[in-house]
Amino acid sequence: MTLNSMTGFARADGSVAGVRWYWEVKSVNGRGLDVRVRLPQGHDQLEPKVREAAARRFVRGSLTISLNAQREAAAVEVRVNEAALAQVLRAVEEVRRLTGAAPPSADGLLALRGVLEVSEADGSISADVAAAMLVSLDQALDALTSARADEGRRLTAVLAALVDEIERLTRQVQVSPSRTPDAVRGRLAEQVAKLLDANSTFDPVRLHQEAILLATRSDVEEELQRLKAHVASARALLSEGTPAGRKLDFLAQEFNREANTLTSKAIDMDVSRAGLALKTVIDQLREQVQNIE
Repeated sequence: MTLNSMTGFARADGSVAGVRWYWEVKSVNGRGLDVRVRLPQGHDQLEPKVREAAARRFVRGSLTISLNAQREAAAVEVRVNEAALAQVLRAVEEVRRLTGAAPPSADGLLALRGVLEVSEADGSISADVAAAMLVSLDQALDALTSARADEGRRLTAVLAALVDEIERLTRQVQVSPSRTPDAVRGRLAEQVAKLLDANSTFDPVRLHQEAILLATRSDVEEELQRLKAHVASARALLSEGTPAGRKLDFLAQEFNREANTLTSKAIDMDVSRAGLALKTVIDQLREQVQNIE
């Protein structure tokens, strides 16, 4: 199994009953699940269903879901303003009584301002159109799920390679010649000799205690063991395939903490170089983990 990414894009088109539309869904990184819905006027009743559909599929990510809809023919509403027409007819009768004029034609009456009202429809949709739109929304969200899964497979391979490199560098420090008992004794003997040359009044007992303390402070075995445990945990998360982005982010912080401590304790160039390389790889790991759901 692989992890899912939080980034992706998908689109789905549809048409029914003289209405054409398309959904666009975009997803980027997010701390939680943040869904932004953009709908045309008259389609607000779709929003709760849109949010429910997104929540069923995704755990994390910042999603933008947009609907673009058009009618194949402009929808208009035409109605007669009966109050205005009644006033016009009364005025016509008065004019005919006074002048003997001929009765007006229907088209003449309708041409008068205010008698005929023409307005565009409010853009609302029928239940059948709404249902069809939600079906194509499911198609778009399914396609986004596939896109995030494809990107997740690529990221899983990248993360696995970075964990392998962390393990290799950890092992490199563990087998470093500078960590052998003879090397540690030689290094301490050299430092003690320098101290004695500088001041011959050192208490031998106190000097022995300080040497032991110095050796303990420079020992990185505990950090190495924790790094190895973190490597095992990271591989387990990568193989589970469940939403593990937050856990991996926390683990990357733990990796970084151990690498910092190891580097600060290093008193040999080979351990110091390996510690710095570890920090670089761990930074790359943390950056990639930000994309994981």
